[in-house]
Amino acid sequence: MGILEVKDVGKRFGGLKALSDVNLSVAENTCHAIIGPNGAGKSTLLNCLVGKLIPDTGSVMFDGQSVLGRSPHEINQMGISRVFQTPEIFSDLSVMENMMIPLFARRDGAYRLHAYHSVLSEAELVTKAEQMLADVNMLDKRNMHTASMSRGDKRRLEMAMCLIQEPKLLLLDEPTAGMARADTNNTIDLLKQIKDSRNITIAIIEHDMHVVFSLADRITVLAQGTPLVEDVPEKIKGHPKVKEAYLGETAHA
Repeated sequence: MGILEVKDVGKRFGGLKALSDVNLSVAENTCHAIIGPNGAGKSTLLNCLVGKLIPDTGSVMFDGQSVLGRSPHEINQMGISRVFQTPEIFSDLSVMENMMIPLFARRDGAYRLHAYHSVLSEAELVTKAEQMLADVNMLDKRNMHTASMSRGDKRRLEMAMCLIQEPKLLLLDEPTAGMARADTNNTIDLLKQIKDSRNITIAIIEHDMHVVFSLADRITVLAQGTPLVEDVPEKIKGHPKVKEAYLGETAHA
C-alpha cells in the first residue's frame, strides 16, 4: 500500500460529476504526477485530499489514517503540506517573517514546532528558518519584503514554508504556473533536490509536461473526472488514451 490511498472517490456539484470512481495509490518517497486537460477534476481531487472538500463517495487514507471529516489544519498536522497555484505568502512581511509563521504558536509561553509539538526557543526557530532558507538558496533574501520578489522566488519561499514543517507528503498545485522558463527550470532543480535529499513524498498537479516528465516516477491521467491510465512516464508518452484526452485523437490504433 502507498502512503496515500484514494479509493472509489466520487464528487458532484449539483448535476456536474467532477470525480467518479477515482482510485490512486502514491508510493512513499516517490513523485506522483496527476495530469489531464482543463476540467478533468485534478483540483477537485486535490481539494479532497486536504480537507477543503469532502467526497460524496469513497475513502482517502494517508499513512493509515482517514483524512475525511478532518479540517485542513488537522490534515496539515498529520503531515500533509500544500503549495497553492497562487503563492500563499504575506506580501507585507519579509522573507524571514514569512518563514516564522508556520513554525510556531504561543502555548503557555513556549514556542512549539507544529509537526512534533517539540518546545523550541525563539533563537532555535530562527536558526531552523535560516537553515531552510539556505537549503533553497534564499538566505541572502531573508530581510527582503516579498512584494518585490519574482513569482519564482515567491514559489520557492512557499515551498520552504511547507518544508520547514517537515511534512511526509508535499502536494503541489501547478507550481510553475505563470513562471518564466528560467524560473520553471529553477523550480524543477529545487524539487529534484528536495526529492533526492529528503524523506518526502510528492504529488504534483501540473500542465507543463516538461516539468512532469522531469520529476515524476509515476503518472495518473484524468479525463472528465475519471482515471484514464496510470503508468511510468515512459509508457505515458504517446499512449493512445492520453492522445485522445489531450488532442482529441482517436484512441484506436
